[in-house]
Amino acid sequence: MSSGILYLIPVSLGPAPTGLTTPTDVATRARSLSYFVVENAKTARAELKRLEHPQPLRDLDIRELPEKPSATDLDALLAPLLAGSDAGLMSEAGCPAVADPGALLVRRAHELGIRVAPLVGPSSLLLALMGSGLNGQSFAFHGYLPVDEEARNRRIRELEAESARFSRTQLFIETPYRNERMFEALRSVCKADTRLCVARDLTLDSEWIHTRPVAEWKKVSAPELAKRPTVFLILAT
Repeated sequence: MSSGILYLIPVSLGPAPTGLTTPTDVATRARSLSYFVVENAKTARAELKRLEHPQPLRDLDIRELPEKPSATDLDALLAPLLAGSDAGLMSEAGCPAVADPGALLVRRAHELGIRVAPLVGPSSLLLALMGSGLNGQSFAFHGYLPVDEEARNRRIRELEAESARFSRTQLFIETPYRNERMFEALRSVCKADTRLCVARDLTLDSEWIHTRPVAEWKKVSAPELAKRPTVFLILAT
């Protein structure tokens, strides 16, 4: 018996119309599955309801991926695929395994010879890069910067210097309740001609993307970022 397929299903950030955030073929594939490995079961059920999954949600096999899965955890989650069932991997928002959990499950699937099929859908990182006007030919995502103020500022300077050296767009995110502090740090630490893009609430009705040199950001009021998903991008000269 051949193994099933592990489909990587991007998840919208919020209740936007399905057609705007989830291609028809992806929605159709998600509706065909009855087994899902997810970051958060509640969020996954909400997304499957939004996609109008035909089965009662309580009848679906939805298993949460542990925050730090062991080899035994991964093999247990992939066992139904080795038995021939297809599965969908869903993170809480965005693309599985890209700034979200799931990479270890995907790696183990490859080791076991299970076919992995990434599906098209919203990625806040790529949407931010597309909308920023910054260099899309050379870029790097750095996840979360240090929480400690001194360490964070030092890291910002390092990323800015690297950006100038390689003409590379640097992308990073912050825990939403610390977004405002991150913005003020960037406005304070970065050089005047470094371009800063703030991309907030991507795919939502409140989506907001603005790119300005840091010198211009200092002349305007800070955007409303508290507790709202945001991607920060810089490109230094």
